[in-house]
Amino acid sequence: MTAVDGLPTARASARRELPPSMVERVTLIMDLFEGRTARLTLEEVARCTSLPRSTAHRILDQLVRLCWLDHTALGYALGRRALGFGGGDGARTRVREAAAGRLHQLQIQTGLVVHLAVLDGTEVYYLDKAGGRFAEAVPSRVGGRAPAHSTALGKAMLAWLEPEEVEARAGEAVGRLTQRTICDVGTLHQELDRVRRRHGLAFERGECFPGIACVAAAVRGPDGPVAAISLVGGASAPLEKIAPLVVDAARQVSRELFPGGGTAAPASHRTTAEPEGAWSPQAMDRLLATGQYGDWQ
Repeated sequence: MTAVDGLPTARASARRELPPSMVERVTLIMDLFEGRTARLTLEEVARCTSLPRSTAHRILDQLVRLCWLDHTALGYALGRRALGFGGGDGARTRVREAAAGRLHQLQIQTGLVVHLAVLDGTEVYYLDKAGGRFAEAVPSRVGGRAPAHSTALGKAMLAWLEPEEVEARAGEAVGRLTQRTICDVGTLHQELDRVRRRHGLAFERGECFPGIACVAAAVRGPDGPVAAISLVGGASAPLEKIAPLVVDAARQVSRELFPGGGTAAPASHRTTAEPEGAWSPQAMDRLLATGQYGDWQ
């Protein structure tokens, strides 16, 4: 498959004539969902298949009723019937389902792009993406990957691992993508220390892609980070002002995934207790004081 605006394009989408049979049209649509966590809107499906919007909607509705696809406020995704053919990926599916409502709320509140990702070796793997008009300018996609050390998502999760595991995951992969990318393990450890001192807030400005800035916080469980949520905007976006929304969303997802359970940090990383509830401007000033904790990259 090729890509159109960062999305997979069906093999037959280049044809001038629409496929004559319903089976071919259904195949065009199902081919778009390359990854188990891919999520697409009606407009994206219609554009990538070249099917009329009404036709795409009618087929999607039938696929949802037959459980081949699921439909939420964030778009269409593979349903239990389709996922049943390929074995289980229960943990990631559970994380995505627990976070879906929070991602949608964050996107509505801020108008920015929202990501949900997990650590996968030296990379972050994008489980979900929700965005408005700015989404097309952000070169990420559901099912895509990026080096963990160059993203706010990755740093938010790496910060809660032991230093030895950080080096095992990111040591050989640390490298420069832009002029602002962290390019050695020592500097990465310093940045992760700043993340912990900000009680889990990770920032990134142009480290992975020029002109893109992110703030992220990890979804944590008793055994450490399980995922991370980020807000993404332009390079000059005042992300520090909306950072509390990301932290609160990550905490709420953590509580849903681990009701009654606490979050854990390695003994070498334990800091003062994290503030609960709404974050006051004074609390944010203390957490983000560059004079005390150093600026982000």
